[in-house]
Amino acid sequence: MSIPERSLPVHAPMNQFAVEDGQLVVGGERLAMLAERVGQTPFYAYDRALLKARVAELRLALPEGIKLHYAMKANPMPAVVGLMAGLVDGIDVASAGELKVALDVGAHPQEISFAGPGKRDVELRQAVASRVLINIESFREVSVLASISSDLGLPARVAVRVNPDFELKGSGMKMGGGPKQFGVDVEQIPDLLAKVASAGLAFEGFHLFAGSQNLRAESICEAQQKSYELALRLADGAPSPVRFLNLGGGFGIPYFPGEKRLDLAPIGDNLAQLVQRAKTELPETSLVIELGRYFVGEAGVYVTRILDRKVSRGQVYLVADGGLHHHLAASGNFGQVVRKNYPVTIGTRADAPEKEVVSVVGPLCTPLDLLADRMTLPVADVGDLAVVFQSGAYGPTASPQGFLGHPACVEVLV
Repeated sequence: MSIPERSLPVHAPMNQFAVEDGQLVVGGERLAMLAERVGQTPFYAYDRALLKARVAELRLALPEGIKLHYAMKANPMPAVVGLMAGLVDGIDVASAGELKVALDVGAHPQEISFAGPGKRDVELRQAVASRVLINIESFREVSVLASISSDLGLPARVAVRVNPDFELKGSGMKMGGGPKQFGVDVEQIPDLLAKVASAGLAFEGFHLFAGSQNLRAESICEAQQKSYELALRLADGAPSPVRFLNLGGGFGIPYFPGEKRLDLAPIGDNLAQLVQRAKTELPETSLVIELGRYFVGEAGVYVTRILDRKVSRGQVYLVADGGLHHHLAASGNFGQVVRKNYPVTIGTRADAPEKEVVSVVGPLCTPLDLLADRMTLPVADVGDLAVVFQSGAYGPTASPQGFLGHPACVEVLV
């Protein structure tokens, strides 16, 4: 039985970009002219004004006393990291390579934290020498950091990443609760804190990150409350007062039909209560929210040019010059998950009234190279520019750009 079209779930409105004379406007530039400025397709474009607006929106929604950190793994383009470093309170890195970018763009070492379950000894040495905060994720790291601190005559600044005994319900990816490669199981934390103290490391606090890509405010609030309560209990066994408490993030953005944007109001109310509690229960502590995708995801688009228009047994295919190798997530991650369409439009015909059901495919010789599967889009032809929205996070660096030997894409901040 077919489902009436009116009852099918639709994408959340992609109204963050204006439309002028039928063209999407990104960074104040109409799309066709932006493509000329870039000099090639495909490309990613990140809108500087939207990045600033998202940070401002969060500042208004969340209480004073909450620090905002940008998890740069979401988008490590140096220009983006440099912009974000001037807007937020800190940068979270996940490798020595990311640490170099953060330091190069001028992020203050005091407000850089370094996480990751498999830090190499040389990376830990670089982090200590850079005087950034290291999130300890194993007993081994304590021993290595003790040796490095002795060698350099510089006590490592550390926080302990805790693998809690709860999960962030409704998360796209669960990074805490149950067996995990991230952090140290909460039941082992007392022993770890004793080793941190005996090693003479400069303990500063705790890092808890239960999950990511969550669109349910109530789940995020619950995880924040549980994380705070857990940190409060663990603080009794800490070698020094807690000065840093990273409550994680998990704020999601709507990618797929039927998803709605996250309601920040209850999250702000919940954090306001925790800030008030912390004033008496953890008076020396800065509460931190760590966000990546939520800061940058909606400010970015992936733009690809239509090379061919084909009809195969009644189905229209728009063949583009970009695809899976540049935007793995939009293609469906090599078919390993049930594929759903990202929001897509024809950026050079954004408000055209005539529509048709088409599939937008890339140039690769694989049926997995699919950007839009039988979507209703404005009628397009060779030369038009197709746009994938929600593309500011986990784009080029999370995609197999060397796959099948096609040219790499470029990125611009506009």
